[in-house]
Amino acid sequence: NFIPYEICSLSVSIADFICIEMFARDWFEQNFAIKRMAEQLCCGRVIYKYSYRSKLKILYFPMMPLLSQTNFPDKHETAPVASPFGQTHPSENDEKRRGRDAIFIGKTELSHNLQQLSEKARSTTEFIQRLKGMSDKVTESCMEFERLVHAQCEALIQAIHDRREYLLEAIRMDKDTKIRILKDQQSNCTGKLQQTTGLIQFCIEALKETDSAAFLQVGSMLINRVTNTDMTWHQEVTNAAPRVSPIVDLTLDDAALARAIDNLNFIQMRAPMTPTILPSDCSAENNSVTVAWQPPNHSFVEGYVLELDDGSGGEFREVYCGKETICTVDGLHFNSMYNARVKAFNSAGEGEYSELIGLQTAEVAWFTFDPVLSGGAGSGLIFSKNNATVSVEGWEHRVALGSVGFSRGVHYWEFTIDNYTADTDPAFGVARIDVARNKMLGKDEKSFAMYIDRQRSWFQHNSIHERRVEGGITTGSTIGVLLDLERHTLSFLVNEMPQGSVAFRDLYGVFYPAVSINRGVTLTMHTAMDAPKMDYF
Repeated sequence: NFIPYEICSLSVSIADFICIEMFARDWFEQNFAIKRMAEQLCCGRVIYKYSYRSKLKILYFPMMPLLSQTNFPDKHETAPVASPFGQTHPSENDEKRRGRDAIFIGKTELSHNLQQLSEKARSTTEFIQRLKGMSDKVTESCMEFERLVHAQCEALIQAIHDRREYLLEAIRMDKDTKIRILKDQQSNCTGKLQQTTGLIQFCIEALKETDSAAFLQVGSMLINRVTNTDMTWHQEVTNAAPRVSPIVDLTLDDAALARAIDNLNFIQMRAPMTPTILPSDCSAENNSVTVAWQPPNHSFVEGYVLELDDGSGGEFREVYCGKETICTVDGLHFNSMYNARVKAFNSAGEGEYSELIGLQTAEVAWFTFDPVLSGGAGSGLIFSKNNATVSVEGWEHRVALGSVGFSRGVHYWEFTIDNYTADTDPAFGVARIDVARNKMLGKDEKSFAMYIDRQRSWFQHNSIHERRVEGGITTGSTIGVLLDLERHTLSFLVNEMPQGSVAFRDLYGVFYPAVSINRGVTLTMHTAMDAPKMDYF
């Protein structure tokens, strides 16, 4: 009665909503009343969406099926809309309108339920299609698995055939051995019998001899010969037995294999369980650790992955992947606590990690010279005393490297001059793994060294030598090398006294203990020593 409006269009959206587009004058004043009208038409089930396209406003609310335009009041008809300013004014069509509203409510509810049921039917149809596709995959997977089982069984059968041939060959070899032994024994007995038969024939002829003097000459000899033969016969023939048994004293132990065949069955292909680390079998020695673990029970395992952290509680990294259940990792840092963990895997996936185990490497480094790293047999170096002592044959300098490399920590080792008879300059220091081994230490960019004679020393790197320091060496002197990779410096000591200040700084990477000597010098390296306290600054 009090809201002038015009129904412009009536349509059904894809989402089964009625769209009423109306043009309303003085929208802001009439907004409340229009909402009330929509709520009455839809019995409170209304969704409002306003699109501000000029003055055109849109209201959406559920409605199914499409209602005719007569369901809405004519613009000249009195609508039973509650007035925001007073009482409503029902018309004579209230009964009809209430009937239409009841029908509308029922149809709307049915439409909503049908929509939900339709969604469930569509989902079920898609599920059925997926089941059909899975059926095809099941058939394909089973056929592939049948081929795999057939191939595995054929491999087992072939292994049985191969083992059978091996066992039969062993039987034939045993037969040949026994026959050869029996033939040898038969030949020995035949020879003994022939000798005895000949002696018997000779004695019979002697008994037929009528000349007493002739018999007396050979009689005693024949008596002794027969007596000895009789004793020998008793020992060698009468009590003799076959050296081998004609019966094959072997049997085929197939019980374990039969049990294995009886137990041959399928196992569930899933990620394996967690392996168990065996602390009693784990150890740490020098800068290497050994980790051992037990395979998980009731799991098919194709391999294991062993991981270690960086020795400082950092990220884990893979150090081994394979089928073994024990692994030794070399080349670790000294004085570091390494955490280790292991997991099993198969084609179905990876299992969980085991519990961690901590392994502490040695606080100080123990090492020797490494003949292989030093160039091998053709280097001219002579190692002795378990590779702790080194000398050289020729006059050219040769580099000997230690067996471990360092990349962090503080490390100290010493050299004792066992023999120093020539006018030469041995060099001591550190080097990269790819240092030139036929030059004096410090002649290339891969080495840092101090070379010294009887009176003075120099620091040398990349053929540049500098900072001469007074004080030399003789037989019995000691040279100390202090590699501080926390401060990244290299220092030297002669007879336990600092030889100058810090020799080199800014050392980063992996360095091996090194020395270069030539003829007339023999020295011994001492390791596993505590670093001396020195004030570098």
